Amino acid sequence: MHKQRLVSELQTRGLRIDDEPGRVTARKGGAGPSDHRAVTVDGTTVMVPVHTHGAKQSPFRVKRTAFGSEPLLFRDDVKVGTISLPPRPCFYDLETADGIPYRKIAQLHSRDVLATTVFQNCYRYPNAATRCQFCAIGESLSEGRTIARKTPAQLAEVADAAQRLDGVSHMVITTGTPRTPDRGAAILADSAAAVKERTGLPIQVQCEPPDDFAWFQRLADAGADTLGMHLEAFDPNVRARIMPGKAEISVEYYMRAYEVAVTVFGRAQVSTYILAGLGDDRDGLLKGCARLIDIGVYPFVVPFVPITGTPLENRAPPSAEFMMSILGTLGKMLCQAGMTSETIKAGCGRCAACSSLSTFEEL
Repeated sequence: MHKQRLVSELQTRGLRIDDEPGRVTARKGGAGPSDHRAVTVDGTTVMVPVHTHGAKQSPFRVKRTAFGSEPLLFRDDVKVGTISLPPRPCFYDLETADGIPYRKIAQLHSRDVLATTVFQNCYRYPNAATRCQFCAIGESLSEGRTIARKTPAQLAEVADAAQRLDGVSHMVITTGTPRTPDRGAAILADSAAAVKERTGLPIQVQCEPPDDFAWFQRLADAGADTLGMHLEAFDPNVRARIMPGKAEISVEYYMRAYEVAVTVFGRAQVSTYILAGLGDDRDGLLKGCARLIDIGVYPFVVPFVPITGTPLENRAPPSAEFMMSILGTLGKMLCQAGMTSETIKAGCGRCAACSSLSTFEEL
């Protein structure tokens, strides 16, 4: 099976996998990617859903032909590739001086990416009329798998350990949205400054567009190398239905923010998540992505995967065919613009594990 199709199908259909002692356990709930697990398929590491309703019926399964043998990837009963499962990170076994496990402060994504939600809350989340229907930011907090607020010192300590012990090469620092005009930028700036001073790691920060675009330069001065501001969808009707509170920040406001941010961080160093499968059609997605690329923003298009415990947990993800019809064209557009994942300094686009987009970035 061609790698592009294989990865696209895995990310939309999910994977059945037996628990294995000593391996990385998949996350359940919380800020994304949740209900996923990192696997390396034919040399490419991707995040694949394993705890969703769809994954339980997936035709893909990891099997071992003999006790102690290397795992193989099967589609139904046909071998379709080789697969490996990353080991548990060494830094997960450590804790701070006051007894907080490092894994509650930051998580390993893919093979070498450290990620954290520095403020594990959002002022819209408690209200069903304003929360994003795909979001589960409060789930891991309510179940005790993380802490509400990570301090700059804690983040620097964990990042240092993850860099030394597990070869982490860049970091994503995201945040839930506080009820402040900066929409979390101040929290991110303090966090990025502490991590950069301690480790020198390339850092992506992620937040909604702040009220004052001067925050972009402040974030860069604090040590952020790239910036993510996530639209999720282009169609205003889809946004109003799926993310009613966040949709009050218009697409046009995002576009103005992107234009300013690119002047600070540079082309391809500003990105946005686009969740294919929320309601945008193919033409609308590609038209919106073309506009972003023209501005200098990397549109990281990923398949929407429902997260357990959210209003959309039973919504079907998009088909692999739908994803490939978008990503094939988008990959060529990005190559022509010189804005492939390899050109990004840090963050989700550079990691690339939540989408098969990078496998299409060939002229």
